[in-house]
Amino acid sequence: MNNLPDMLDFVKAASDADRLRIIGLLVQHPSTIKAVAQELNIPFRLAFNHLAYLEFAGVVRKNGDVFILDESALESLSKKQFSGGRETFIPAPDLDLKTRKVLAAHLNADGMIRRIPIQPAKLRIILNYLIPAFKPGVDYSEKEVNSILRRYHEDTAALRRYLMEAGLLARESDGSRYWRSPVPGEGKPL
Repeated sequence: MNNLPDMLDFVKAASDADRLRIIGLLVQHPSTIKAVAQELNIPFRLAFNHLAYLEFAGVVRKNGDVFILDESALESLSKKQFSGGRETFIPAPDLDLKTRKVLAAHLNADGMIRRIPIQPAKLRIILNYLIPAFKPGVDYSEKEVNSILRRYHEDTAALRRYLMEAGLLARESDGSRYWRSPVPGEGKPL
């Protein structure tokens, strides 16, 4: 990478010191989740969550069980960061005003959920925002569902439960398989 100080400045701008440490480790060598957790002396779950987020952001890629830093993607993100153009979450203009207001109030600029609303009508709007991440006709394991939901919020269990209660996701009684309900618009009212 040609401009390492810019990359480090960009990463320092991120709010999480553990992600910075993980990126620093991956600059040195590719690693598994277990190796990252051991080398940085952090819980396995925390290493898993950070690596999943970094993979989602496109900063790392996975080759089998090994995570590899994608330096060109990181450089591209850092240039974008320094260009002054920051992404902001803008709800689709075809949505009704109430939906747009709820999304703007509950989502961060990057589209992650800032807080899960407790009011049923607002929660339903957030769930309708999440459900397109699941493709109709595709079976998901619980781990895959959690990985998708983690892109939006850390409390994957609550989001998974809310999606099922709303009738937007279904699952086998033993939890071995999840799928998007065939007609999302007909989910149960909350």
